[in-house]
Amino acid sequence: MQFTGRCWVYGDDVNTDVIFPGKYTYTLTDPAQFAAHALEDLDPEFARQVQPGDVIVAGKNFGCGSSREQAAVCLKMAGVRAIIAKSFARIFFRNCVNNGVLPIVCPEAVNAIQKFDLVTIDLDQHQLTVLGELPRVFVFPPLSPSVAQIIEAGGLIPMLRRKLGTEHLPMPEIKFGGGD
Repeated sequence: MQFTGRCWVYGDDVNTDVIFPGKYTYTLTDPAQFAAHALEDLDPEFARQVQPGDVIVAGKNFGCGSSREQAAVCLKMAGVRAIIAKSFARIFFRNCVNNGVLPIVCPEAVNAIQKFDLVTIDLDQHQLTVLGELPRVFVFPPLSPSVAQIIEAGGLIPMLRRKLGTEHLPMPEIKFGGGD
């Protein structure tokens, strides 16, 4: 699996309440509405300008804070395909995987990428290339086979539906928080 995306660059300790503001946790229940509020307190332009396939680049401990899944879901719904970081909070890392957002740990690449650089990510070769006049290639640790399978399917539920042979059936509506 290989794809190219435009980068949005942020710093260390970006927490889940900044990724998806806590004030929406129990007021928005439809994941389709989440994208409009992605990173709004950190970068008010992000939700308006993000494009499908874009990549977030961040420092250490990306996704720290609460374990609410909405933070990963809002980035997925905004079209973010991957997050490259120096490190991730453990639960956020898994929430990304389960929602089909590729989490990549590659500190060297984080230090080299600038806002709006284009990167090509090759999951099979475990490398990412920062495009430009002088392309730079970085190698990242391979995902486990089970995690790679989930990412390639687009998330845990699509992977399970494929394994169970139910991908042709309608997907049940998923709601979060205080809705019924």
